[in-house]
Amino acid sequence: MSLIELPDGRMILPDNRWDLVENSPGTPLVSVVIPYYNQQRQLNLVLEALTAQTYPQDRIEVVIADDGSAQPPDLAEWTTRLSVSVVSQEDRGFRAAAARNLGASTSKGSILCFLDADTVPGPDYIRRAVRLPTVAPDTVVVGRRKHADLSRVDAGSVSKWLTDNAHTGQAHAHEPQWLVDGYKRTRNLLTPGWDGYKYMLSAVMTCSRSLFDDVGGFDESFVQYGGEDWEFANRAFMMGAVFAHEGAALAWHDGPDWGARSVPDRLSEKNIEALALAPLVTDPAARSAGLRYRIPDVAVLIDTGDHSAVSLLQTVSGALRCADSAVWLTGPRSDVLLREMGIHDSRVLIGAPDSAVLSRCRFVVDIRGRVTFSTDSIARLAAEVTPGEAGQVNVGFDTGVSASVSLWSSRALHRSRRWSEETGRCREELIETLFGVRHVDSGSVGIVVAEEDPLLSW
Repeated sequence: MSLIELPDGRMILPDNRWDLVENSPGTPLVSVVIPYYNQQRQLNLVLEALTAQTYPQDRIEVVIADDGSAQPPDLAEWTTRLSVSVVSQEDRGFRAAAARNLGASTSKGSILCFLDADTVPGPDYIRRAVRLPTVAPDTVVVGRRKHADLSRVDAGSVSKWLTDNAHTGQAHAHEPQWLVDGYKRTRNLLTPGWDGYKYMLSAVMTCSRSLFDDVGGFDESFVQYGGEDWEFANRAFMMGAVFAHEGAALAWHDGPDWGARSVPDRLSEKNIEALALAPLVTDPAARSAGLRYRIPDVAVLIDTGDHSAVSLLQTVSGALRCADSAVWLTGPRSDVLLREMGIHDSRVLIGAPDSAVLSRCRFVVDIRGRVTFSTDSIARLAAEVTPGEAGQVNVGFDTGVSASVSLWSSRALHRSRRWSEETGRCREELIETLFGVRHVDSGSVGIVVAEEDPLLSW
């Protein structure tokens, strides 16, 4: 694996190797997008803190995305010191995801810096947060969010308060332990695993506009508190994002973490969030009930060209038995063979997976030939393309056998797609360069090819 340097100084990183970035050329226009709802006092602190950033003021614009407040935010005190504007949407419940999308869509910066209206950035926050996305556009950076009672701090004293508390920046006091542990375990998300999305907070999240647009922004179906940042982060990772935690980008949340707040029905709220996430996040931890959803963890494409209905039944059943998967049949006779099989299984479809599936599933498998699987074949192949391993694994068969099986991580497919046109390199070359390609023998993963139709009689 190796990085690819672009003529303008930007780079395409291999796998999740944000540690390869040494510099950040230039000072691009940064759009700070702040969702807001009736939080004037807290917003005052955030705006005042934004006037004191070490990043050049003429390269910062602030967009307040008002989620239908009774009164629009009063910005009179800051219009001469900040480039600040307001966009609004109707009050139709908690729609922070839609508000962030609205703010991003009306902003102009090439870097999007999302801050919440109750989260006050330290003086160095923007400079630190934008460093990686500026030079490596695939990067999503999560800053460091600490908690404090700012109820007695006003706009006139917030800068002094930040200075007085700057010495706490390296300590982990006022910081949720689960985040501290997560960043330590993943080496600041350098080795994020599949669950790194859980440590990405939209209150302190920064990314390039190009990545945000390609990912599709936040999912506006989230209309309750919580979950939209995990869904966005997980989808971004599946679509080839690089995760990084920048501990020096420090911001202070006014009030305790959710876990320390007085929540009337904590169990119910967390269950509502889990129910909203499970159909969209294919992490096995989110789907422990063993049920199936429209979006599978593994999207399996089967070319039906060499199949009879009987052999196809065997290949399809093996692919579905192996994993949280769904099968798409391709080829001119797919509909005929599906009818002949006589099955009625919503996991078996004709054509190709849609964008909702391909942007969220972890793996894509392509199968050609009369292939049969053992119960853990796909799991063995998937283990070859976990983060930090490879992006593609090809199965090798004996000479003369007419079959092929390849499995990709979705993140490798999407990152190579995103950069193919600009680099003039094909998908295969980019996957090899950025993630690596592995080869395994069919027998080592329990895959065989059936020369004849199996006997179905009983």
